Amino acid sequence: MRPKRSSYPAYKPSGADWLGAIPTHWELLQIKRLSPVKRGASPRPIDDPNYFDDKGEYSWVRISDVTSSKRYLEETTQRLSSLGKSLSVPLKPGALFLSIAGSVGKPIITRINCCIHDGFVYFPQFEGNPEFLYYIFASGQPYGGLGKLGTQLNLNTDTVGAIHIGYPSYEEQREIVTYLDCETTRIDTLIEKKQRQIELLQEKRTALISHAVTKGLNPNAKMKDSGVEWLGEIPAHWEVKRVKRLGDIRYGLGEPPEYVDDGLPFIRATDIRLGKIDLDTVKKVRPDDVPWSRNPSLVLYEILVVRSGAYTGDSALVTENAVGAIAGYDMVLTVSKAYAPFVAWTLLSKYMLQGQIYLERLRAAQPHLNAEELGGFVVVTPPYAEQRAIAAFLDRETAHIDALTEKVEKSITLLREYRTSLISAAVTGKIDVRKETTG
Repeated sequence: MRPKRSSYPAYKPSGADWLGAIPTHWELLQIKRLSPVKRGASPRPIDDPNYFDDKGEYSWVRISDVTSSKRYLEETTQRLSSLGKSLSVPLKPGALFLSIAGSVGKPIITRINCCIHDGFVYFPQFEGNPEFLYYIFASGQPYGGLGKLGTQLNLNTDTVGAIHIGYPSYEEQREIVTYLDCETTRIDTLIEKKQRQIELLQEKRTALISHAVTKGLNPNAKMKDSGVEWLGEIPAHWEVKRVKRLGDIRYGLGEPPEYVDDGLPFIRATDIRLGKIDLDTVKKVRPDDVPWSRNPSLVLYEILVVRSGAYTGDSALVTENAVGAIAGYDMVLTVSKAYAPFVAWTLLSKYMLQGQIYLERLRAAQPHLNAEELGGFVVVTPPYAEQRAIAAFLDRETAHIDALTEKVEKSITLLREYRTSLISAAVTGKIDVRKETTG
């Protein structure tokens, strides 16, 4: 990080919790003093095709367009007709607006002619630097007491208009924006590089797993054609089988019991990541509410396989810390004719995921797998002792990769926290970024 900036010579109390003390030469104003806060408007009914025209002059902004954008709105997926525009609120490039529905509290500046609906508010008479106001909202700090940034905020024209901000001169606003543009770009570049490091680590992890469960650990092993086109050669003494030959498959509970604060862990698809069960995210259920006749309790070395939704095909081995947890909607593979940890690693390999699971799950309108499909997948199995050796090797090597990944993820978290704190410090006057203080 760069050296800390100096503070301003003198401060005065603002009376606003999120602001604290502000430089004495800054004004303390409510946003509604700088501009009325107005809501957008929607033509009704919104699905009437007369309101849309692919060649229309004004783009139609939906919440998803803002969610998928960063600081600037560059494009949308729909355009309005002249009639549609007349029933909405048109904005010109350079205008700032704020989401009060969906991604609540997210500011964005349009670079195109667009129209906004009543899930947004805008500031028609604001004469300051819109980039400065953008950074104020982007810090998330003005929303203190109004809820949590994202989906729980209670924002409307009154609550937004009542927010107090510190307001420097236009020239000072410009200098703050210039400083933050430079610093946030630098931070964002560092974050992108670290995210690429994570991608490379995950690619290495996947390649390591795939090679170990299809080629083994002996580089000098005699090879043979597997008979499976997308699998290629395997060690000559390995066998090709189907998952159903390795054990039994059952379903977990279809509908979960009521969640409670204390009880048995209830494993959902969202609790499974990189072959592991994240017990920090699981919900809890009362033992008395569990239909035990469904045999939902997990035992050591069973394998959970997600059967529906965005995570279809993901899987995780039940280790000691998850024994006794309740299987949710997903499938449970009980391996009896192979070494379960080896099979669990196999399910995470590229030849299983991309060669079979992902292809099968996409055949339905929604991603989905059933027990018959899972049982029909092809696996290659070495002798039992070799399965144990491969599983131990992958436990050790992936643990090293996962530790590196976690370290990089933590550094990204720290960078994002620093980015937020830097923005907050600059727009509240806690640091002086004017040219004359930078030398």
